[in-house]
Amino acid sequence: MTKAQIIKYLKTSDMKPLIKEADRIRCLYCQDKVFIRGLIEFSNYCARDCLYCGLRSTNKKVKRYRMPIKDILTAVKVVADKGVKTIVLQSGDDFFYTKEKLVKLIKSIKKINKGTAVTLSIGERPTEEYKAFFDAGADRYLIRHETANPILYKKIHPKQSLEKRKAILYNLKKIGYQIGCGCIIGLPHQSIEDLAEDILFIEALQPDMVGMGPFIPQDDTPLSHNKSPAEGLVLKMLALTRIVTKNAHIPATTALATLDKKQGYAQGLKAGCNVIMVSYTPDRYKVNYKIYNDKVNTDINVAQDAIKKSKRIMSFERGDSLKK
Repeated sequence: MTKAQIIKYLKTSDMKPLIKEADRIRCLYCQDKVFIRGLIEFSNYCARDCLYCGLRSTNKKVKRYRMPIKDILTAVKVVADKGVKTIVLQSGDDFFYTKEKLVKLIKSIKKINKGTAVTLSIGERPTEEYKAFFDAGADRYLIRHETANPILYKKIHPKQSLEKRKAILYNLKKIGYQIGCGCIIGLPHQSIEDLAEDILFIEALQPDMVGMGPFIPQDDTPLSHNKSPAEGLVLKMLALTRIVTKNAHIPATTALATLDKKQGYAQGLKAGCNVIMVSYTPDRYKVNYKIYNDKVNTDINVAQDAIKKSKRIMSFERGDSLKK
């Protein structure tokens, strides 16, 4: 699609044809399975100071935690015992977990849970560390590009650049990872034209996974007074992403479920999504992973209910990239 066509779809008031087409493409290229990913949020420390995020380094109100390796491995075992074949390790940009610590952790997970895919979502790291994690057995890496507008990116990410973030994504792809990018929908000062550029970037990159969700304010950030976008805009972005990527894995995100607590997951699945992240972070840690306000707790029952409502099939399989 051209940028003008994307903008037209994003502005349309009748999104039913777009949602229907996205669902058709999803069915054609991804069939009816909804893959469950086991998410472990192992640290809420972060070296960055992103304006929208409750984990930002200058936020003194958040109660910080770092899970000991033994606790991470215990949580991993819980995921494995449930039969879930993908583990997602997520944190802020926390360099307390050195290359050596993470390499050891990844090797332990792969040794204990043979056949399980390991996905990392731990932010910006030196290239040699990405390579070391991959060599240790990490299969996938998620790092959202956040916004394709370089001026907006710099404004909300102090001392960071979109150019570097894009370079990281292409480098991860070169190393051999199944990669995931994605944007935040409804950021303050973000335009429809900016969102169209996000779709065009995703189309050009053709990532294995795309994670995008609505901006939701967090009380202890500079953007706390801003509002979330309309749910319809989020669903149109998901639908357009499905159409331009065809067979990428696209999660119905926790942020979408937070925006619409009754139907968010089901609505995302109807708009072309085929993944749900289920949190297996121990409760004593989870309560302090406050990226945004009122974050819903997604357990397997919540996911199962949404999948059933959407008349889809829940799968605990690895769900590797369909881009091969």
